[in-house]
Formats: sequence, C-alpha cells, structure tokens
Amino acid sequence: MELPAVNLKMILLVHWLLTTWGCLVFFGPYAWANFTILALGVWAIAQRDSIDAISMFLGGLVATIFLDIIHISIFYPRHDLTATGHFGAGMAILNLLLKPFSCCLVYHMYRERGGELQLHTGFRGPSQEHSAYQTIDSPEVPSDPFAGPEGKGHTPQGY
Repeated sequence: MELPAVNLKMILLVHWLLTTWGCLVFFGPYAWANFTILALGVWAIAQRDSIDAISMFLGGLVATIFLDIIHISIFYPRHDLTATGHFGAGMAILNLLLKPFSCCLVYHMYRERGGELQLHTGFRGPSQEHSAYQTIDSPEVPSDPFAGPEGKGHTPQGY
C-alpha cells in the first residue's frame, strides 16, 4: 500500500486548525498537549534532516491520541451545549480521528529520513548483531584464577 505524498506542513496546518477549533470547548490541558506537539512539528519542519525532531513529533502524536481520548471523555459537556460548542467538540473529535492517519504519514517521513523502528524485546534470545567493538574476553586463560597477589609475583604489604 503506497501512502500519498503529503507535506508535513499540511499535516501541521490541519491539526493546528482542528486543535484551535477544538479549544472552543476543550481548553486547558487539551490545548497544552496539542499545541506542544504542534511545536514539535514546527521543529520537524525546521530541521529537515533531523531524525530526532520527526521521532519526537511522531511520539507526541501517538501520546496525544490517548490524551485526547481522556480529555474528550472527561470534559465533554453533557448539557447546555450551544451550536459553537457542538462545532468545537466535533472538530476536536475529527482531530482525534485524523491522528492515526497522520501518524502513518509521519512514520513514513521518519523512515525516509533514515529512522528505524528498534524494538528489541529480547524474547527471541540474544541478538546476533555483531558490532565494531571487541569483546573484553582474552584468549589467554590464567593458570589459577583464584591465586592471590602473592602467587603472581607480588609481595603482600604488611601493616
């Protein structure tokens, strides 16, 4: 499945617009969480080569999916909702529904920048990856590993 070529600026613009409209009803923590993540998106736009910027933006988008679910479910007004309130709540819900799709697009951009998903849980056993580092094991085994300093040509110092 080929993802459409979408500019990061467009993703940011859509989420900024929907977050701004969602703040008509949900303000406070909803606004702080979403605008902070949008600031990370601006960082990802400013540094086109940075894997850190795009990965922080991606992680923030994933985190705000869960935070938005909590904010909307707790702070949704139960009664006396005006037309403006319905519009703001609808835009916040639409913002939430678009975030998984945006995460897929941002993950694709993350991979284009050279990022890798590294999940080493260790349940498959030790990694077979060999690095440029040498092990500290020496090929020579000492004759008596339990010998004290006096057995190795050292004289013990008296007190």
